[in-house]
Amino acid sequence: MFETSLFSVTPVLATVGLFSGGVWDILAGTSFFGWIILCILVIMSLVSWGIMFNKYRLFKVVESQSGKFQALFKQSSEIGDLLGQIKNFRLTPLSRIYAAGVYEADSVMEAKNKGGVPDNKRKLDEDDFKTITLMMDKSITEEIGKVEKYVVFLATTANAAPFLGLLGTVVGIMDSFWSIGERGSASLAVVAPGIAEALLATIIGLAAAIPAVIGYNWANNKLRYLTDQANGFSFELLARIKKDSYL
Repeated sequence: MFETSLFSVTPVLATVGLFSGGVWDILAGTSFFGWIILCILVIMSLVSWGIMFNKYRLFKVVESQSGKFQALFKQSSEIGDLLGQIKNFRLTPLSRIYAAGVYEADSVMEAKNKGGVPDNKRKLDEDDFKTITLMMDKSITEEIGKVEKYVVFLATTANAAPFLGLLGTVVGIMDSFWSIGERGSASLAVVAPGIAEALLATIIGLAAAIPAVIGYNWANNKLRYLTDQANGFSFELLARIKKDSYL
């Protein structure tokens, strides 16, 4: 009986010795294909964290500049007063939307003046306002697209990382079965390395995916806010153009 217990404990002791180094021992026994999967997951995770950190800084600056620019716009007496200050607000979409709207309004008025339009008709009509609106909408799309750049990678990581981790899990399980077939034994010492590799791939896959999901949802929420803010500002600018010197 004592002999049987000793033999049953031996594989466990061997396993403890095998994994005494922790993750490094697991990595040392990982297959080449498993290494490729783990490297891809680690790279995706690092890139995702870099994007999230970069977007955090960018959104912070954009929100600050947007607030300041809106305040200056409301305080300005003439609609074109802020054209010289756009370079100080390069990161906020509002400055580009403002420039697009004002420059288009100036362009339309200049065309009317050169076209020999009578003085009593030298003012913007509904068609002109539609043109100005289209230019501002184009600017909104372009500027939000710049702020949104690389956010899609977070969605890619969130969707792909768990499946890559699952692929690594399958490879580890296959390695365990291969070891059983080669050694003719299903002891813990035989199957443990492959199972450990499988679980490590699962953990790293989830570790890459979970922050990416959170970061993607956070970034999307920020982008939605910036888009609504940009649309609201374009309506405000258009109303200002209608009642300012372009009437």
